[in-house]
Amino acid sequence: MAAVKYTEFGAFLRSRRDRIRPADVGLPEGPRRRVPGLRRDEVAQLAGASVDYYNELERGAGSQPSEQMIAALARALRLTADERAYLYHLAGRPVPMSGSAACHIHPGMLDLLQRMPSTPAQVITDLHVTLVQNPLAVALVGDQSGYRGPRASFVYRWFTEPEARDLHPEADHAAQSRAFVADLRAAAARRDAKDAEVTSMIRSLLDASAEFAALWAEHEVAFRRDDRKRIRHPALGVVEVNCLHLFSEDGRQRLLWFTPALGTDSADRLDLLAVLGTQQVVDSTS
Repeated sequence: MAAVKYTEFGAFLRSRRDRIRPADVGLPEGPRRRVPGLRRDEVAQLAGASVDYYNELERGAGSQPSEQMIAALARALRLTADERAYLYHLAGRPVPMSGSAACHIHPGMLDLLQRMPSTPAQVITDLHVTLVQNPLAVALVGDQSGYRGPRASFVYRWFTEPEARDLHPEADHAAQSRAFVADLRAAAARRDAKDAEVTSMIRSLLDASAEFAALWAEHEVAFRRDDRKRIRHPALGVVEVNCLHLFSEDGRQRLLWFTPALGTDSADRLDLLAVLGTQQVVDSTS
């Protein structure tokens, strides 16, 4: 990165850090704070970076940050879409596509997620790319942070990778497949007809999965707004939950949260998630 942009990058990080109160991002205020906003170590913690590395970024030193790190900093600092794009430009990185794993998270969604510490919750795109999860969601359905490209979409993995289906009992697979296809058709219709991301995904799935092709030909269309589903967990067994969806205004992002289904023992099982943490998780999402 050019020296001038490096300096601007660090100055911009400092200016955004100064405007955020710890309570805005779920951190305690604490006594005797010497800065009006977040401390450097708090931003590093929120972004999953070392304090030394973050200090280097603010000084305009060190190596060029990765796209994933820039996305994490944008989330930590609650940047707007324009501010996030500016940060990518300063770093000399391309701004990610709207549906990618590093895309901008709607600030309202992120704020709501932060306020749900006792409920498994996550933000996904309309193509089922997981953007961010709280710890309980990771404990329930697995950490989705490592997927890139087409595999970032759980719908893509559902139809192309048999192990992705381990998340649900086999008896539920047919219903899940039908619901995923109907939801994808609804998402594709809401996007522009020339949207390369969704058209490429649909073409790939038609080529790779006979099941998907057969369901796609039925032309069913329905957004997933709420579901009652069974999740297979390696330590808890089968947990029956209600999966609720809150959509952003443009429909591109959804906040999902999981609540125990009435008439089951799922409440007790979900209470154990905080104890189990992420030691035993499945490599899937929904």
